Amino acid sequence: MPKGQIRKALSGFYYVLDQDGERYIQCRGRGVFRNRKITPLVGDFVDYAADNDLEGTITHIHERKNELVRPPISNIDQAILVFSAKQPDFHPLLLDRFLTAIESFSIKPVICLTKMDLVNEEEQEKLQRYIEDYETIGYEVIPAFKGDPALAERLLPVLEGKTSVLAGQSGVGKSTLLNTILPSLDLKTDAISQALNRGKHTTRHVELMEVNNGLLADTPGFSSFDFETIEKEELSACFPEMAERSGDCKFRECLHLNEPKCAIKAAVEAGEIADYRYKHYLKFLEEIMNRKPRYSND
Repeated sequence: MPKGQIRKALSGFYYVLDQDGERYIQCRGRGVFRNRKITPLVGDFVDYAADNDLEGTITHIHERKNELVRPPISNIDQAILVFSAKQPDFHPLLLDRFLTAIESFSIKPVICLTKMDLVNEEEQEKLQRYIEDYETIGYEVIPAFKGDPALAERLLPVLEGKTSVLAGQSGVGKSTLLNTILPSLDLKTDAISQALNRGKHTTRHVELMEVNNGLLADTPGFSSFDFETIEKEELSACFPEMAERSGDCKFRECLHLNEPKCAIKAAVEAGEIADYRYKHYLKFLEEIMNRKPRYSND
């Protein structure tokens, strides 16, 4: 049975690149997937039955290492989190929401700060403190300035050999970033307002493109995350600086709230964990604890 990877999904068809990387097979999914409520995703490694040289049917989906719902994509290595320094202003709470959700899927985050050329000296100093905090945690932070000829040189090594997605709010410069990495895309950088007038039936699809021996998802984008799949006991594991200290807490399932001999609270008081990161943790924890119970349909 031939094997391949779904590189693009469009209007119920899945475009599978064969294992030799030579041609695309336009496939449908087997009816059994629908019956089991399984949807093939871009990024899936699959077996397919070829009807002819260009068409076939997906017969088996190999186990995924992870999957996202919005956008629907699987087997992701890293997410480039694109946040602007200005217009819109940098938002550490929103960045931490993205980081937490991405960590929960075992996807490596990389932070890219765009529009750095728009900030004044005071704003630059404040942003630099945030950059140093995130770098101390272990995150890679890439500042981006408009028209910087070296930006592609800094971004391309990050993408090498990995499957990556871009994430970020509207207006932060994702299209400009994509154009920097892949000039052949020629995406409209003023697409925000235009996209609203594209018509209700315009298909928005996910596609993996080859970049520097890796793959980059050109997606409709995703601007926020919820914590539906994270349990309260799992949340601190999504904060690397907490995860490395959790074993030092007195109680094994410490939530780092009011428990005695909590290593996390001690680290916050000692300035080893940024106070705002801990406050964001508490906010997310409250959100998870107030979540309505989920009931199975089975």
